[in-house]
Amino acid sequence: MAGRNTWVRSLHDVGLAVWAGGALMGAVGLNGSAATSNNPRERVALASEGWKRWAPVQVAALIAHGVGGAGLILGNKARLAGQPEGRANTIVKLALTGAAAGTTLYSGILGKQMSKHAGEATDGTTEGGPGASAELESLQRRQRVLQWVTPALTVILIVLAAQQGEQQRPIAGWLARVTPNAG
Repeated sequence: MAGRNTWVRSLHDVGLAVWAGGALMGAVGLNGSAATSNNPRERVALASEGWKRWAPVQVAALIAHGVGGAGLILGNKARLAGQPEGRANTIVKLALTGAAAGTTLYSGILGKQMSKHAGEATDGTTEGGPGASAELESLQRRQRVLQWVTPALTVILIVLAAQQGEQQRPIAGWLARVTPNAG
């Protein structure tokens, strides 16, 4: 990077941290605590309300991460052109970011559909029960998996971002390739 890009790096990192943390807290905290309601007919409704309130923050986090990521790519064009491992990391991160955005969107769609069944008795937010319709149980089965896929993907993205930070350290071999007479 020619100069500092603190602003775009912050958007990238904070957006990703909020996205990962919110997804994990939702699966563990929100869905888990809603499942403990004494009234089995309230469980889906409580979780749905919590996710509805979180959605604007989640969208803002996704946008911040995307804007920050684009800014970092633009700010690192020269380094990425001369550093194959940095370029490979960026390509993997782009693919995983797309996958995580897709699972986030699909999970939101499933959650919206689940909220239409809010009065049905369930064993948990993502677990059916004797009072749950077949449609709700189908939605819950998919959501039970997705609630863990998104945090897993975003945590991998955090690790890849850390790896990219390490790749930006000046090293003699890289400097020799991109700077004439260096090394």
